[in-house]
Amino acid sequence: MGGSWWSARPTCTGTMLTSSVFTGLSWNPVDDVHALFTYPFMQHALAAGTIVAVMAGVIGWFMVLRRQTFAGHTLSLTAFTGASAAVLAGVPIVLGYFTVCGLGALALAGASGPRRSQGTESAATGSIQAFALGLGFLFVSLYHGVLNGLDSLLFGTFLGITSSQVFVLLVVAAIAIALVAVAARPLLFASVDPDVARASGVRVQLLGLGFLLVLGLSVAETSQITGALLVFALLVTPAATAQRLTTRPLAGVVLSVALALLVTWLGLALAYFSVYPVGFYITSLSFALYVLARMFA
Repeated sequence: MGGSWWSARPTCTGTMLTSSVFTGLSWNPVDDVHALFTYPFMQHALAAGTIVAVMAGVIGWFMVLRRQTFAGHTLSLTAFTGASAAVLAGVPIVLGYFTVCGLGALALAGASGPRRSQGTESAATGSIQAFALGLGFLFVSLYHGVLNGLDSLLFGTFLGITSSQVFVLLVVAAIAIALVAVAARPLLFASVDPDVARASGVRVQLLGLGFLLVLGLSVAETSQITGALLVFALLVTPAATAQRLTTRPLAGVVLSVALALLVTWLGLALAYFSVYPVGFYITSLSFALYVLARMFA
């Protein structure tokens, strides 16, 4: 399958590592850490995970602040639609991710006009989500080949990533973070108090459209690693945890990135030395940190 993100590797199956290569933790932690960097696919996985975690920590913090997690979830399902459409059309899967997520962001922007109530906007977002999910499963059913990567579409894979794909992730992440950094102050103002920001001359609607497009890029990138159903593990939970721990914007963004990096690195390390998938560890660690923050913050 040309351009696929789940290219076959002799040492991995989906998101699980085979016991024929990895025998578990040893009594020497230095050797264990060194083993993580032995195989090229683990080096690429660590690099891709780091890039995605940094981007997800930044974009996710603003997404949670703007209360657009439902929109983020909808975009994650459009990512599944784009990936399945790309498989059906025989084009590189990354093209499907970014194209359909961009279209989904434009649709969500149209559903969130300035005069629409929160209930109307949620209903429109849910309708877009249901339509995207239905299209995704239609494309999967129309594909008459053996779609071994369906689990990867839904639950992601850090394995089988090439150096060229890492470079694409790096470029997209750099663009997304740079755009948010340029618009950070007015975006923060519009997120906290959109009515006052609009009265002060801030182009709230244009900022909302721009952020949704950046969010679409971020979801498309994160979904390639975590899958469409686990995108919240990196985009939402670290940001939500950070906002429970601090109300300072800069400190919150830094903490969100740090938490996303922590769960990504630990999740990859734990998956390397066990037979369980990376997504399970990342989501479990993220949820555990969020629960602790809720309990003790």
